[in-house]
Formats: sequence, C-alpha cells, structure tokens
Amino acid sequence: MKSPAKCMAIVTLTLAINACTTTGTGAGQLTGASGQDQPVTFTWTSKDGGNSGSMMASLPGKSYQGRFFQITQQTSVDTLTPLWGHWRHGWNDWPYWSSPMGPDIPSTQFITHYSGKVVATLDAGDDHMRCRFHLVEPARGMSGGGEGECQLSAGRAVHARF
Repeated sequence: MKSPAKCMAIVTLTLAINACTTTGTGAGQLTGASGQDQPVTFTWTSKDGGNSGSMMASLPGKSYQGRFFQITQQTSVDTLTPLWGHWRHGWNDWPYWSSPMGPDIPSTQFITHYSGKVVATLDAGDDHMRCRFHLVEPARGMSGGGEGECQLSAGRAVHARF
C-alpha cells in the first residue's frame, strides 16, 4: 500500500508534467497546381516548452502528422535523425543551413548555437511534407509565433504562419 505522501507526490508530479503541455495553431496556403491556393491548418502540441512535439497539417482531403524540433543548444545531430526518413539526409536539396562538414551533415555550429529555427517532417501515408519555420520570439518556442514554409513530396509549397 502506498503512503499518502507518495500518492501526493505522484499527483503533484503528474500535474507539473501536464502543466508544461503547450498547444497552438497556425494557418497556411498550399500553392495550387492550377493557380488556386488551398487553405492549410496546422496544430501542434509540445510537452517540453516548445522544443519538440507533434504537429498536424490539414489540407482539403488529407492530413499529415509528425514531429517538430526547435533547434537549441541542447539539440544533437541524433535528435534530428527522424527528419531525414523520406528525404535526403540533411535536406541538402532544400537548403536551410550551410554545413562546413559537407552537404549531408548539419553544421556543428548550427547545432550548438541557438538559431530560432524549427524543422518538422509530417507524413500522410505515402505522401510526405517537410517544414522549416523561423520563430518570432524564440524564447517562447512555437507559442511566440513564427512563419515559414513546407514542401510536399511532389514539390508543391505551403506558406505558413503561427
């Protein structure tokens, strides 16, 4: 049997962890193949103050889901490995950073110095989306707002704002 003090500690810890959960929304426009733009809605959830979390992008008839990562001093190259799943390693075909170590490896300087950047990879079955955002208030994470762009695996672009 657990003591009342242990139970209270577990409840307090659970409340503290849940209190750190942040969520937000954003909107964007998918550049249409026929010249007609289509609306895109974004939602995100983070349990670590906006450094990482889950993101969903909804287009007419299709939803993409995946992870996002805010680049901070604590970000390691290994942390970003899930982003390369359906794209060339380091996104060297879609520049977001320069790397003195070669086109396939993110720069150590980029990893060790705060940049105010967020990267994400979202999937919808056999279709994929990669995103790069610039934060307006990096200390507030995604909650501080930002803007950027995403690219579908077919090459179409989404312009987004949070």
